[in-house]
Amino acid sequence: MRVTVRYFAAFREAAGTESETLDTTATTPADLFAECQSRHAGLQRFGASLVAVNDRMSDWNAALSEADEVLFFPPVAGG
Repeated sequence: MRVTVRYFAAFREAAGTESETLDTTATTPADLFAECQSRHAGLQRFGASLVAVNDRMSDWNAALSEADEVLFFPPVAGG
């Protein structure tokens, strides 16, 4: 299936791109992130990382569908 991946903050820097469209066999955001890690060596998922599918916060084990847009957010620090 084909999905669009969007990277934010440190993930965007590690991937070297803001977004990309991928043909994938991944069935969950977790699987997709692992696939993206193999494409971009600098990507590292942390426990507090977040994911959204089609602009809605999602679980890392949610099912993906054709044409989904998956957004990866690294942990956020602030004060």
